Amino acid sequence: MKPRWAALAAAVIAGLSLCTAAPASAAPSAKPPVVKCTFTPTPENPAARPVLRPLPFAPTRGTIDVTFHYNYGPVTVRLNSGGAAPCAVANMASLVLQHFYDRSQCWRLSNSARLGVLQCGDIYEVEKGGPGYKFPDEVTGAETYERGTVAMGNQGPGTNGSEFFIVHSFAHIPANYSVLGKVVRGMEALDRMVADGIVPTDPNGPLDGAPKHPVKIRSVSFGW
Repeated sequence: MKPRWAALAAAVIAGLSLCTAAPASAAPSAKPPVVKCTFTPTPENPAARPVLRPLPFAPTRGTIDVTFHYNYGPVTVRLNSGGAAPCAVANMASLVLQHFYDRSQCWRLSNSARLGVLQCGDIYEVEKGGPGYKFPDEVTGAETYERGTVAMGNQGPGTNGSEFFIVHSFAHIPANYSVLGKVVRGMEALDRMVADGIVPTDPNGPLDGAPKHPVKIRSVSFGW
């Protein structure tokens, strides 16, 4: 194994031990237990924080609980490795293990009839400050983005990195965004963020911009 992967391999193995295995009585899945992932360096957009790329494979079984400790309170997300986006799930687990999201800020909040999301994962500002690599979309075309959905944000096809969004109402958007999982605890924290208001910065409307009260991720941990 190349030294480049050695430290992260141990971390991924540790992280996978946090997965909740599918029940023994569940019907066999048509998916292989592991799929190949492609994480491509982006020298034109170098890493905002030093991280290793994830390993080039991802499990397709189980779930992983991740808790984002916001200044508004904890929000626990159940990442679904068995869904359509196992590589995106493995990527987020890798970034959590490497503390990429710790001490970061969520720069965008929207609350329109079309889009009600909190967008996080960019270190510098909206859509700037990723992990220094990208990976393909994992979508079926049947994705919906109801309240509590957690999905990858991007700047076009195949540009996934560290950016993600949490839907606090509903997102009437095309099925172009890889779904990671669902919020299982803490939606009231999102509701408080929305209630505090938005400073409009988007020309598309007054209900899209920066949170009026800064939303910060103090740390991220596995489990509850």
